[in-house]
Amino acid sequence: MSERLHVRHHGSTGATPLVLVHGFGCDQSMWHHAVPRLADDFHVVTLDLVGAGGSDRSAWDPRRYATLEGYAEDLVDLLRELDLEQPVLVGHSVSAMITAYAQVMAPELVPRLVMIGPSPRYVDEDDYVGGFSAEAIEDLLSALSANYVSWARSMAPVIAGNPDRPEVHGELAEAFCRMDPEVAEVFARTTFLSDAREILPRVTAPTLVMQCSEDVIAPRAVGEYVASRIPDAELVVLRATGHCPQLSDPEETVAVLREHLTSANTPR
Repeated sequence: MSERLHVRHHGSTGATPLVLVHGFGCDQSMWHHAVPRLADDFHVVTLDLVGAGGSDRSAWDPRRYATLEGYAEDLVDLLRELDLEQPVLVGHSVSAMITAYAQVMAPELVPRLVMIGPSPRYVDEDDYVGGFSAEAIEDLLSALSANYVSWARSMAPVIAGNPDRPEVHGELAEAFCRMDPEVAEVFARTTFLSDAREILPRVTAPTLVMQCSEDVIAPRAVGEYVASRIPDAELVVLRATGHCPQLSDPEETVAVLREHLTSANTPR
């Protein structure tokens, strides 16, 4: 599984393991600002979900990866293979829900979670605010299907936010454009049409929910919803804006992560 997911290890293998899982359209390069800041204190594990980055493209199956559970099963298999001691799964965007599924599938392997910009459902429904109408999501998916590269270049600035910092949305656009359009279309539907709300109350691990102060993809109401549904969750609202704080403000992202993990390991 390590080869399939293009796993890379950083820092000391004797330190607390952090397994960083990227979101839709990205790969492990999305963490490149954060990894050097974390590697001094943690055993950082980065990976590419199947279909992304340097993962084994031959392992991609549109049926398996039409569900979040397919990706979660890969994570569980990887954790069993690596046999890490007390790992912390850090999931960004849709991978926050993928890590939630993995935790419920194998709670003994996932003692702690960190979710960055999570959303269990992007579509508004009754009293639930996901941030998008069903029509808006279908329009988004139609545009992606029609011309993925064009969609990637136009949507990256919207998703990344920080309009005065072209380097931030430029990195995201480059990552999007590296993904095979066929894979991207399936993963996009998995991401934007899934409903993972039912999994949240079943998460047994202490969970840190990191919410950007302004995020058009996962509004603050969504972060609050996630934190309220997980039995043992803490919500931290970052100063960072956009949907990718590991790109727009890696210093704050790492500082909050380190503070949370340090306090969690301090005896009371």
